[in-house]
Amino acid sequence: MVQLIDTHQHLVYPEVAGYGWTADIPPLADTAFPIEQYKALTASTDVVGTLFMETGVDDADYKSETRFVANLASKPENGIVGIIASCRPEDDDGFSEWLDECDELGVVGYRRILHVMPDELSTTETFRKNVRAIGARGKTFDLCMLPGQLKLGAELAAVCDNTTIVLNHCGVPDIAGGGLDPWRADMAALASLPNMNCKLSGILAYCAPGNANEAAIRPFVDHVLEVFGPKRIVWGSDWPVVNLANGIADWIEITNSILGSLSPDEATAIGAGNAGRVYGL
Repeated sequence: MVQLIDTHQHLVYPEVAGYGWTADIPPLADTAFPIEQYKALTASTDVVGTLFMETGVDDADYKSETRFVANLASKPENGIVGIIASCRPEDDDGFSEWLDECDELGVVGYRRILHVMPDELSTTETFRKNVRAIGARGKTFDLCMLPGQLKLGAELAAVCDNTTIVLNHCGVPDIAGGGLDPWRADMAALASLPNMNCKLSGILAYCAPGNANEAAIRPFVDHVLEVFGPKRIVWGSDWPVVNLANGIADWIEITNSILGSLSPDEATAIGAGNAGRVYGL
């Protein structure tokens, strides 16, 4: 077994923030997913630490979420070794001040979810300037986009080449529909940019119902391995969204099978080593 650093751990605390996006997703709606539950589910696994990933809370609550999780992370028994916080690069108002506060909260990177936003958001000079400002502070930017937006992701990464960027969920491929193309070409174009990395996470949720298994995702995983290489891939659970497939234990089992087909050095890099380098842990 390979040690894993989970670079995509969500936590849901309805008393802290609103999670409007879960309303139409029965396995997630109106349900708490606290740190204690995550720890119980991973207690017998090789997860040795986590990065909390902002959970797409309602706009009014994203700062409250980060502050709350910073308190959780201050307790070593919770195993949270860093925070990826939400931010709003499209808005200069208060942006630098938020980065200043996050420097004190254990934030190692930022994310602005783009797959539910207009395509032009990431093309503005304000957005790009502020992503570069994130890189200037030595922090990462996680990129969450749909397959049709990946060209925009490449444009953003190219003009923000001082910032380490991590593509979430292998670019959200249409696995259920067999959507290998043009996803493959767009992923290769992203991988050609030296500041781009890819996160092996979330993809079981894109399988057809009842078909969330290694065989279904393998062509997509193999392409990511080919174009990014084992040195630019990190691993994440996407818990609790992974419950839309077969849960975190099943994903870890599949992960171990995938990593078992690689050399020990490659498996170690993807499991935990790259996370330390990419996120400066």
